[in-house]
Order: sequence, then structure tokens, then C-alpha cells
Amino acid sequence: MPVAAVLVEDSQTIRDNLIPALAELADVEVVAIAETANEAVAVVEGLQDRWQLVVVDLFLREGTGLAVLRAFQDRLPHQRLAVLTNYPTEEMRRRSLALGADAIFDKSKELELFFAWCRS
Repeated sequence: MPVAAVLVEDSQTIRDNLIPALAELADVEVVAIAETANEAVAVVEGLQDRWQLVVVDLFLREGTGLAVLRAFQDRLPHQRLAVLTNYPTEEMRRRSLALGADAIFDKSKELELFFAWCRS
């Protein structure tokens, strides 16, 4: 059974490429998409316990991925948060992990690692 995921990403091009790759390479079904931090929080809250993974970019059209991470620090044990960003600086890694991210990946260099992590 595929992992039910929410993709928080404001780039249509990235979504168009990432969604089929997640399905094919990681058995992840994107059940919802959000482009802003507020939209992401509303979508994820609406799914209640039916989501298993939120994949979030740090820089969104409105708000940041850090706000999304902060909103779901107290999630259920089967729910994971992953950051997929073009800006995986040490500071962003530290802040993301401090706010409850389970992992952080560089979009341009660590996609294979990201897909492997999703499968685990």
C-alpha cells in the first residue's frame, strides 16, 4: 500500500516531476498539494491521521516550510516530515531538525537518498 503524502511545493515544474517519481521510485502517493505554509497546515490538519508523510520545501510562495514543521511537531508516530530544498545549509538543517523534521535533503544532489529514505 502506498505511503499517503502531502507535497508542500510552490513550483509547478518540480511538482510535475516529483509526483510521478515518488510513485514510481518510492511507493508514495501524493494525496494533497499545498503551495503556501497556511495552505499546507490546513490541508494536513484536514487529513487528520490519514497522512504518513509531508514533503516540504523551505521557501514557499507565502510563508516558509519552517512554519509547516512547527505546526506538526506533535504528530502521530507513523507520520514523518521531510524537507526537500535547494538550500540545505547547515543552519537550515539545524533549524529544520530542531522543529521536528525527520530528514532534510538537497533537491539538486540528494534525490536518490530522499527516495530511499521514503521507502524505508
